[in-house]
This record gives sequence, structure tokens and C-alpha cells, in this order.
Amino acid sequence: MLNRVTNLTMSAAAQRNLQLQQSKLAGLQDKASSLDKIGRPSDDPSATAQALQTRTRQAAAAQYSRNIDDGNGWLTVADSALGQATNILNRVRDLTLQASNDSLGQKERDAISTELKGLNADLLSVANTQHLGRNIFAGTSDKDGAFAPPIPPDPAIPGDPGTPPKFNGTPGASVERRVSDNRTIRVDADGATIFGDAGTSLFALIGQITGDLDAGKAPNTHLTALDQGIKNVISGRAEIGTRQAELERAGTVNTDLEASLDAQKTGIEKADLGSVIMDLKLQETNYQVALAATARVLQPTLMDFLR
Repeated sequence: MLNRVTNLTMSAAAQRNLQLQQSKLAGLQDKASSLDKIGRPSDDPSATAQALQTRTRQAAAAQYSRNIDDGNGWLTVADSALGQATNILNRVRDLTLQASNDSLGQKERDAISTELKGLNADLLSVANTQHLGRNIFAGTSDKDGAFAPPIPPDPAIPGDPGTPPKFNGTPGASVERRVSDNRTIRVDADGATIFGDAGTSLFALIGQITGDLDAGKAPNTHLTALDQGIKNVISGRAEIGTRQAELERAGTVNTDLEASLDAQKTGIEKADLGSVIMDLKLQETNYQVALAATARVLQPTLMDFLR
């Protein structure tokens, strides 16, 4: 049994074919102007999923880059502070060695003691160095300073030595920055390890040296402890330098990753211009052929047969 084909059927089929060819042509024109492979998720669900995953990884890499920059800021400030602390302690040692000379009179020792007290205050200021409002030597503590101010001797109490600066940091806590999916790097320094705490701190040691000088004693007995304190500060600075090198390597790796992800995203989302132009020209030809064929198929009408 034959199906009846009317002019209306042929016209509808021709119109659908023309609309299909025109839709493909419009899609290729949009792609040529934007070079986007994916206009909507339904265009390529698989590529859309890959693009979303790549964009997520790019966002994470960008955050790691910000973390690395912030960590470098912390470590740079810490390195500078420990450099100042080293210079102060070297001056303290020179003065202590000079004051150990038995030929000095009390007047000279008093002058050295005054300078040492000023250096001790400078050292405390360095130990309380902050970066963006955070103490770099106090871990996660949010106290005003890594070390509390010293409490001077009470004149009403004979022989009261006062209280040296006490560490305000959180024991065992550290400030870290994530630099990759599975790695973090510490960006602060342990003030208690570097400067000591309370009666065993460098501040207390310098206080003992000035106490001996004020009492007319030679402070040479404190040189060994002072040398150890200087070593602790230098070791802390060396550790900071090691972490800076780690951050630099992490930054290089992250930069390479960002470039790789950007290339991957471009490959997924962006079309090749030459290929798109070729497809566009081919589709234009197909559309012209469809127009010509439709014009010939639909050319006869009822009026043609009545003539």
C-alpha cells in the first residue's frame, strides 16, 4: 500500500530540512565568532564535565598561589626580624666581653649597662614583630604581643629582680599555608624556642648581665649562655630560610600547574579557528544546495497544471 504524498507533505519536509540546515549554519556562525565549543551543557555533556573539573582545579591552584604569596610575606618578615635580633645579640656579646675587662671602672660599666638595657628593649620589640596584625613568633595566639612586657622590680621588696618577658604564644600551635592538594608549609616561627621563655629567655639573660654590671661584677660568666642564645636565633633564621626555599619550589610547581590547566581548559572549551571556518564553509554550501533542491522540488503548483 502506497502512502499518499501531497504538496503540503513535501513543503513541510522541505521546510524542516531547511530549518535543520539553517540551525547548523547559525550554530557554526556563533562558534566562529566566539570560538566556544560548548554553548550549553547539552552541546557536549562529557566535555562540560571535564571543563567544570578543570575550572575547579584552576580555582584551587589560584588559591594555592595566594597562599604561597602570603606565606612568603610571613617568612620574609620573620627573616628580617631574626636578622635584626642577630645584630642586637652580637652587639650585646661585644659589650658583655668589653665589660668583663677588670680594668673598667664602675662608671664605664654603668654606661654599658644602660646600653644593654636599651638593646634588651629593642630585642623585645623585634620578638613582638607582627605581619598584617598577627604575631609571627606566637603561633596562633591573638595576644597583643608574642612576649608580655617585663614587670620592673618592686622598690618595696628588697632584692626583687622583677619579671622578665613571658611567652604569650600557644604551645605546639603553628601557622601554616596550604601550597598543594596534599602539602602545607609552616610560615611562622616558635618564639619560645628562639628567644626562650621567662627566666630562661634571652631577655632574662641580658637582665642578669646588666644586674651584674650594676652590682660592679664582671659578666663574663654569662658568655657561654649568650653564645647559645645567639646560636638559637641563627638556627631559627636558617629554618626560616629552608621554608622560604620550599615555598619558592612550591610556587614554581604551582605556576607550571596553572599554565597546564589553562592549556587544558582552552583545549576543552575553545575551538580551532581553521577547523571552524572549514566547517562553516561546508555548511554554507550544504545550505545553498538544500535551497536549490527545495526550489526545484516545490516549483510546480496547481496553476502550472491549469495553464
